[in-house]
Amino acid sequence: MALALQTYATVKDANAALKAAGTRYLGGGTLVVRAANEGDVSVSGLIRSTEPSLSTIAVAGDKVRIGASVTMAAIAHHPDLDALAKAARAVGGPAIRNMATVGGNLFAPAPYGDFAVALLALDATISTDDGDTPIETFLANRDGSRAIVTSVSFTLPKADSFRFLKVSRVKPKGVSVLSIASVLERSPDGTVSSARIALGCMADRPMRAIAAEKALTGRSLTKDSIAPALAAARDGTSPITDPIASAWYRNEVLPVHLGRLLLA
Repeated sequence: MALALQTYATVKDANAALKAAGTRYLGGGTLVVRAANEGDVSVSGLIRSTEPSLSTIAVAGDKVRIGASVTMAAIAHHPDLDALAKAARAVGGPAIRNMATVGGNLFAPAPYGDFAVALLALDATISTDDGDTPIETFLANRDGSRAIVTSVSFTLPKADSFRFLKVSRVKPKGVSVLSIASVLERSPDGTVSSARIALGCMADRPMRAIAAEKALTGRSLTKDSIAPALAAARDGTSPITDPIASAWYRNEVLPVHLGRLLLA
């Protein structure tokens, strides 16, 4: 079935067009076009916007705003976003990274959406044509959303405080067994003063490891000190089972890989 593509100069006009039945917003196309090619007959028309702000990256001091149409490749090569380069390069191979967008990655179901895991750890704010939303709220409600994501914004983490790990069976572009991102702030004595840990593939969308965060706070990053956090890492998880790995396997290896990330 042929799909009609309509292009609009502004997000406002694109959003109005999305009210028609069967329409879907087109970013990089790695999700919606594949779904249509695989027989998703619910999509009859594609809508996109060429508003310039969707494709810009703005860095002012430690404040970052990334337009929703910015690709993973652009992030991986941006001189001010070195901290996020590893997470951006975790998304597929070169061809996918040249198409996959920040906005689209927020909607990617597990085992995809590795960049959204990084944004969750960074406590990003998601901007849509309806306003600004904390990323946790956005992810929880994304399935019913028809709003167009316009940008994501966050504060750049301090040097060495952001960490990201993708575990896959095929390197370098394999689908995730799981992914983990963390932002750890430390006191002068080396103990963790605050922690945000985000997990991918441990639910149907990126999630926080809140119990592990609490167990890590106030402790130093040593093998013995992080043991309570590793023991709590599975709390609240509901891993997916797919051809890559079972839910049981993901639960078994999560503490191992979280430990490696924290001690890296």
